[in-house]
Amino acid sequence: MPARVHAIIVARPGSSARAQLLRTLDALRSQTTPAAAITLVMCGDAASARESEAVTSTVEGIIQARGNTSFADAVELARPRILEGSAVWLLAQDTAPHPRALERLIGTLERSPSAAIVAPKLVQTDNDREIVSLGVSMTTLGRSVELAGGELDQGQHDASDDALGADIRGMLIRGEVRDALRPDPALAGADLGLDLGVRARLGGGRVVLAPSARVSVSPDGPGTPPTARGRRAFATRLAQLHRRLAYARAISVPLHWLTLLPLALWRSMADLIGKRPEAVAPEWAAAVTAMFRFGAIARSRSRIRSFRTSSWSSIAPLRVSSSDLRRRLDDGHGSEGGAVSELRFFSGGGAWAVLGALVVSIATFTTILAWPVLGGGALLPLRSTVGALWNDAAWGLRGLGVDVVGPADPFSGVLAVLGSLWPAAPSFSLVLLWVLALPLAVLGGWFAATRVTDRAGLRIFAGIVWALAPTFLTALVDGRPAAVLVHLLLPWLFHAGAVAHRSWGAAGAASLLFAAVTACAPSLAPALLLLWVVALGITLAGARIRGAVRLVWVPIPAVALFAPLVVWQLSRGDILAVLADPGSIWAGPQAAADAAGRLALASGFPSGDMAGWATWLGLELAPWVGVLLAPLALLALASAVAPRWRAGITLLLVALCGLATAFLAVGVAVSFAQGTPVAIWPGSGLSLAWIGVTGAALVTLDTAVTMPRVRVLSAAVAGLAIAVCAVPALAAVHADESELRDGPASTLPAYVAAQAGADRQIGTLVLTPQNDGGLATEVAWGGSETLSAQTTILSTATELRGSDLTTLAVDLLSARDFDAADELARTGISYVLLAQVSGEESDRARSLRTAAVTSLDQRAGFVQAGSTDRGVLYRLEADASPRAPLSTAQQATARLVITVQLVLVLAALLLSVPTRASRRAARARSRIVGRAPEEPLVLPRHPEDRDGAAEPHGDPEVAETAATADAAPSDGPEPDAAVEAHPSTEQGEEERR
Repeated sequence: MPARVHAIIVARPGSSARAQLLRTLDALRSQTTPAAAITLVMCGDAASARESEAVTSTVEGIIQARGNTSFADAVELARPRILEGSAVWLLAQDTAPHPRALERLIGTLERSPSAAIVAPKLVQTDNDREIVSLGVSMTTLGRSVELAGGELDQGQHDASDDALGADIRGMLIRGEVRDALRPDPALAGADLGLDLGVRARLGGGRVVLAPSARVSVSPDGPGTPPTARGRRAFATRLAQLHRRLAYARAISVPLHWLTLLPLALWRSMADLIGKRPEAVAPEWAAAVTAMFRFGAIARSRSRIRSFRTSSWSSIAPLRVSSSDLRRRLDDGHGSEGGAVSELRFFSGGGAWAVLGALVVSIATFTTILAWPVLGGGALLPLRSTVGALWNDAAWGLRGLGVDVVGPADPFSGVLAVLGSLWPAAPSFSLVLLWVLALPLAVLGGWFAATRVTDRAGLRIFAGIVWALAPTFLTALVDGRPAAVLVHLLLPWLFHAGAVAHRSWGAAGAASLLFAAVTACAPSLAPALLLLWVVALGITLAGARIRGAVRLVWVPIPAVALFAPLVVWQLSRGDILAVLADPGSIWAGPQAAADAAGRLALASGFPSGDMAGWATWLGLELAPWVGVLLAPLALLALASAVAPRWRAGITLLLVALCGLATAFLAVGVAVSFAQGTPVAIWPGSGLSLAWIGVTGAALVTLDTAVTMPRVRVLSAAVAGLAIAVCAVPALAAVHADESELRDGPASTLPAYVAAQAGADRQIGTLVLTPQNDGGLATEVAWGGSETLSAQTTILSTATELRGSDLTTLAVDLLSARDFDAADELARTGISYVLLAQVSGEESDRARSLRTAAVTSLDQRAGFVQAGSTDRGVLYRLEADASPRAPLSTAQQATARLVITVQLVLVLAALLLSVPTRASRRAARARSRIVGRAPEEPLVLPRHPEDRDGAAEPHGDPEVAETAATADAAPSDGPEPDAAVEAHPSTEQGEEERR
């Protein structure tokens, strides 16, 4: 005798939900074997349902529940209305069974005496040829796995009839076990059918699939409206953790409970590597929620225990193995969509350009190859240990001054990374940086050019032009490490930032590069933020919300790194000091804020000597060297009327922002070098302008100059002019016109450096008589003043920071009788160095230094350790007190700042780690950004094409498809990572739906 079936429909109010409900009721009335009774549970206002004749004439009763009632609780409300012995058919408002669905479900239930549950094949509402669900299983660790979701229905799974679980929608539960198999409300609406299947298997029954019974559903969930992805991820993870605690043996529950938070941390890192940052917050929320649901866990375990008659080994054959899971989640092939964008670094000549730049660099900087430490200009040694480098990068005691506690400059973190690349001798990493600077610049320029052109010759042209930029060569010759690093990092920021809206991988890399660039040149922060706002506006204008979310992340790590410094300077009323150049403040040659200086800046030169041409031609003729850069500038201006004019105008805006930064920087002096104001270095702004000009010139050459010979001639003229312009700078080291020097390994006498081996915290008071008759005082800790120990909270200070030693220093050189050695020792100072002013010494400075030597020689407690080329050194006989540790409040602040910064930087780093799928997804899209729809697709004619020129592809449809791939906005998901590029993964399935 056929089983009596009582159907329960869980519905929610709303116009779209009402239409779905009416469709479901109409499908129930069309069943060849109708249900004996239908109960409607309305989670929300049921007035419209009660007023509808189509509803009231079909259902036997309507139950109104609260709007937040879960599917499991709604089913529980309807259970009292079910007659004894009736089978329960679980439906939702969006669950429309096909006419013979119930007939076949009942038939399967009658033919399978061991079946506790019969599940239909769920298909898409709008496309019944696509399977939504047909059976669910789980891994050893409890992860739910759809057995046939997201596949085209070709009958390939119709022979399967046994599964561990199934989607709860459309399930038919045998009447004899319906009281034991109730949906668990603790699962938050996820994996309800899987949990029922597991409990049925433990109770001696099984879940039988009925593929011939088809039910149309929407893919969002059991009777719930489409929810945010974060809420769906939270419910899924919470259900998995709850099942893990409910299914585990009693002795293992505490162990599982203790692993919840460590697992959340591990999975968060995996989510970031997998380019799923939106899953991090739901992961932690689910872990914390699962930890404190003791009552729900106890009830779930009690239900299992009361019905269980079989061992847990009975479900093992139906679990998904790890190898099968990898096969199911493998992104496979074909995600490129038939279009693969190859890089062609070697075949396109990029590697040869980098190798040639290395040869030029070795020829230019031959002498510095033998130097263990690079000095001169703004260069100083680095710490002797990697640990000390990273200590300088953290909030806490600073390496200069007495009791100066505060934030480190973000630039110290960049130096820590750089020094860690050569841990045996961190200072040697600066030597390597100078030797490799030219090839690294060519490499960065070549990669940045891949966002503008496919032509191999133009990419090489861009790399050479970028490496020979006057501002870059000036920074190399003058010894400005921050400016050199900015120029090397900017093309990579352009390369990643141009496609940051496409993928989380690019956004993560761009955020790290954004932080590094602003750390090396804080003066670029306003310009970069303005360009970021423009990019955000363009992305939002294209209705690419997910792309805008990715762009929002880009400045966050930089904000975290600069926030402590901003708060520090704001509290002292000097917010402009945040824009100060980091590192050693050096009053070297640079363009002034007068007409001649601004003319040099407008020509692309950061200093009045025009990159060494003033020495060759004289100050009168040197400004005419700017004419050599005119061909490149004209090509850049022509990009505004090129076929790809949008990209050209955007790049010209980048150039304008860079020029504006340089023009404003020369008029702002917020740093001091021994009391002398020093203006912000304008070269960093010119580097930003140079990348805009170079990119705009590439747009013109790639799209506006259509004749290959004219293109080659134009690029050759511009490139040769820039090469000629670079000759004096490249010859400066050999002509002894460079500021670069051999060393020193320490700015303090060798005796102090030896005593402070391994960066011991030994204090040295450095007294420097000034040419104007003043006295400069500074306290250095360790064996040397180091580059990473420099801090803008001292170099921009207009008042004393930390303990005041000025009065003590003056009294030390006066006739006042006091125990100077003991007072200095109490501050932690062990040595006093009477240094000589750099450069030519005036009579007043010489007189003061002579008087100071006489005074210190006569003071008790001071022992002259010798006269060195650094100055006269005195050792204190009194034992120096150790540096005062941080207070409790300061330690708490340091921990908070370091933790927040490390978490955000680590998140950006994990996001930027490429995966196989993210690389495949990136290759599937054109590397060119902003390609106009009317442009022809440019493909290489042959790898041996020497000038890199390429001809349009013959198929206009292919050309138009590739051309519009980046230009046309898309409302759909963007395949930027493994989980987004292929529908076989869970995340990819959600995206596809």
